[in-house]
Amino acid sequence: MFGLRDLRTEDKDLVRAWRNHPEIAKYMYTDHEITEMEHERWFARILNDATSRFWIITGDGEAIGLLSISQIDSHNRRCYWAYYLDPYTRGKGAGSFAEYSVLQHVFTELNLNKLCGEVLGFNRSVIKMHKRFGFVEEGVLRKHILKQGQWHDVVCVGILREEWEKTRPEIETRLRADGIID
Repeated sequence: MFGLRDLRTEDKDLVRAWRNHPEIAKYMYTDHEITEMEHERWFARILNDATSRFWIITGDGEAIGLLSISQIDSHNRRCYWAYYLDPYTRGKGAGSFAEYSVLQHVFTELNLNKLCGEVLGFNRSVIKMHKRFGFVEEGVLRKHILKQGQWHDVVCVGILREEWEKTRPEIETRLRADGIID
């Protein structure tokens, strides 16, 4: 069974190891190896950022990924989100759990109106998953990210509260049937 818990200081090294893993780094905006000092600065900053929240995704009580929301804008009632999973966890429902959890948190607990995301254009499986949850492709930032000497598009996705409310019952039924949520 999957769960979420708040990010803790003792997660710092594990998060850096995940972030530097080639199977995770290839889907991130940056592709250099993150140094210990760079990670230390990032970690200290996010722990004190009132416009962000970070969680560890757990599977059977073990840490298996990171989920975050950022740029929380209470005036415009929107935020951005991202997640990544331990490469050995993919394909087991953890991504669907993360997607459902963030949607519930953003629209139910934070009472926001919009959840935004950005995905590298070649990551078609994640774009497809977002669309299955009701996200709409809102645009493409062309040749927006340079990774290992190649330009990549970024696909912007978003979902509004009313779209989630319309889609949620069907998704909850599917996720319950798959044993991903209770």
